[in-house]
Amino acid sequence: MLICVGTGFASGLPLYLLIQLVPAWLRLEGVSLTTIGFFAAIQYPYTFKFLWSPVMERYSIPILGRRRGWMLVTQLLLIAAIACLGVWTPANNLILITVVAVCIAVFSATQDIVLDAYRRELLPSEEELGLGNSIHVLAYRISGLVPGSLGLLMIGHVSWEMLYLTMAAFMGLGVVLTLMIKEANDTPVVPISLREASIEPFREFFSRGGLRQAWLILAFMFFYKLGDNMATALATPFYLDLGFTTTQIGLIAKNAALWPAIIGGAIGGIIIVKIGINRSLWAFGVLQLLTIFGYVWLAEAGANPWILGVVISAEYLGVGLGAAALVSFIARETARTAVATQFALFTALAALPRVLASSSTGMIVDSIGWTPFYLVCAVLAVPGMLLLFWVAPFNAPHKADAAEDAAEDVKVANS
Repeated sequence: MLICVGTGFASGLPLYLLIQLVPAWLRLEGVSLTTIGFFAAIQYPYTFKFLWSPVMERYSIPILGRRRGWMLVTQLLLIAAIACLGVWTPANNLILITVVAVCIAVFSATQDIVLDAYRRELLPSEEELGLGNSIHVLAYRISGLVPGSLGLLMIGHVSWEMLYLTMAAFMGLGVVLTLMIKEANDTPVVPISLREASIEPFREFFSRGGLRQAWLILAFMFFYKLGDNMATALATPFYLDLGFTTTQIGLIAKNAALWPAIIGGAIGGIIIVKIGINRSLWAFGVLQLLTIFGYVWLAEAGANPWILGVVISAEYLGVGLGAAALVSFIARETARTAVATQFALFTALAALPRVLASSSTGMIVDSIGWTPFYLVCAVLAVPGMLLLFWVAPFNAPHKADAAEDAAEDVKVANS
């Protein structure tokens, strides 16, 4: 469970830097919302990471082990890229900044491939998956306080170059984690070729429960967090447009987000263990849908610090719980024989709404305004809830390891 704290922090920090601190930087430098929205397309590596995940499954870096070697390399590259981000100014070097940001996204997505695979190998049962992934998401969300709270508080007190050096230093915690842990699987089943590593994960998944069920599961992974991903895509520019200062946002985020995230992560893990992943998806899905209306409330109220605190608290609680349940579901649907590629494919689908939202929301908000936009987000949260009837029925019995059982059945049938 302590290792899951480290994987969550290392995974979340570079992403939140890209979706919280960098948009605030661009907005403060006079970049338009539409441009910021298109700039957010740098997140597409998170969507396409499954394309190069077979490389991590088939080959190992000749240091530290199969998973840890890739972790160390990607973390060192992230530190270097983040550290040099603040060297340039957006007004004169937006293209260069975009290139560096894309590199951060690629390195971060690659790190996620091996962190997710490592965590799946570390957590064998549904109970451990539920608790471990809840803790992972908790640490993932808390890592957002580094760029989203500390980073905003530092604006105006230090140079942008020093600010991004500080963010890079926090990424060093991931390196410490990598050097301290051991490989989760001492006897891994390594594909004999890159072709096998690329094809087998897809063959196994689509033959497991049939094509119809496979497509329903993939659709659910896409739609479950579509609404709240859109709602949070431009949260920081939204707060700035309402009239909040970066200091206000940083202080309120620090105080209003930390404890709901900690409490929600702890309670979420216990709830998932007690009632199972399926029922948690239902309960947390309703909660994350309701939190979207907090943004409607804030958009109508204006720059009210108390309402901002409530909205941020609800976001870290409801959205975090929904993410914990979804990641646990994804892990359960992943066969250990093809963990890296399947986990990368599933999490890429889950991340696709965030990427699409980030690249399009600025244009939508410029067209219709903040309040109608958040009402649209609430409507878009409904399809994911409806798909639960087919992919995670509320009264379905607990499954210790559905993907492994199904994979074994497929092997027996084929033989």
